[in-house]
Amino acid sequence: MTASCDVPPSRRAILGTAGALFAWGAIPRTAYAAPGARDARLVVVILRGALDGLSAVAPLGDPAYADLRPGIALTRDGPAAALPLDGFFALHPALPTFARLYAARQALVVHAAATGYRERSHFDGQDVLESGQPGPGHTASGWLNRLVAALPAGEGIPPRTALGVGVVPPLILRGPAPVLGWAPPRLPRASDELARRVLGLYQARDPALAASLAHGLDTDALAKGGPKAAGGLRGIAEGAARLIAADDGPRIAALALDGWDTHADEGGATGRLAGLLGGLDGVFSAFAEILAPRWSDTAILVVTEFGRTARVNGTTGTDHGTGTVAFLLGGAVRGGRVVADWPGLAPAQLHEGRDLAPTLDVRAVAKGLAADLFGLSPLVLGRSVFPGTEALRPVGGLVV
Repeated sequence: MTASCDVPPSRRAILGTAGALFAWGAIPRTAYAAPGARDARLVVVILRGALDGLSAVAPLGDPAYADLRPGIALTRDGPAAALPLDGFFALHPALPTFARLYAARQALVVHAAATGYRERSHFDGQDVLESGQPGPGHTASGWLNRLVAALPAGEGIPPRTALGVGVVPPLILRGPAPVLGWAPPRLPRASDELARRVLGLYQARDPALAASLAHGLDTDALAKGGPKAAGGLRGIAEGAARLIAADDGPRIAALALDGWDTHADEGGATGRLAGLLGGLDGVFSAFAEILAPRWSDTAILVVTEFGRTARVNGTTGTDHGTGTVAFLLGGAVRGGRVVADWPGLAPAQLHEGRDLAPTLDVRAVAKGLAADLFGLSPLVLGRSVFPGTEALRPVGGLVV
């Protein structure tokens, strides 16, 4: 098997929907949850590049762990000690927000997890993760878009739309269901006066385009949240969270964060991976703060295409692997625990002698969330959302 380090964004851009408009038209803006019903929010965060789950959540209780990871292994003690979870697993010290939510029973870890994909190509692994199909090449739609399409119409059901963050909506949201798109600007923002003048021109010449532009400007203003909005990953999360928190906003959203391919100089408690995880922790903090009024009905699922090798390579990094972690957080999450059927890290226990062996399918986790948050049946989830997985049972008990 070849560890292919292909660069997927350009290929995804060809497959995806191009353009940087902030909104697609005809988005329903009504349909609230019925009195007493859960007005659930589901956010999926995709970490592209393959997160090293053995460093994000270290199995310090496994006797083989430290010897496999010289130079990057986390420790229980010292100035940059790992954050304790349950006595066996410990959290990377760059994730204090997640640790706080875990202690409050609003976050959990799923360990030794993977999709059904067992090769090591980033592009194919991301394809399988986001399409929800049994293999690569089936990219007509993403599983989160099919989930939105499967929600029954009628009063008491959240708006049948989803939010895609980025210039090109993530593959997970491609499909027939309406998508609201938002992307933080890469160029300096136009002044409000210029926007007003352009809108006036469209109103005089093209009312339909004017309506779309007006809706896009409203969306951007809500996401921007004022002149002092943060930049970087936290700024992206803040903009998305404001849209999700709105009474008439989307209840389902996805965003992708690139850069998790740590072949060299990965670092341990400090270094490159620590910086990435610190940015992710800022995303968690932004969602928790801005979605506070909706937090009790919110679940955030963080997934990556596959894990990394158990052993450190010659450049103090890790190569493409298999099993890894998924994170779940939110007020709707039954947290304070690590969900794992731990396979062990002894040589005979590693997948193909090199990787953390996966013992839990992330599709079963996603199914469990969809069933408990939105009431979708195992039949719909197994045939429509994740085709061909009727025999894969949803993980229960993830939601309070």
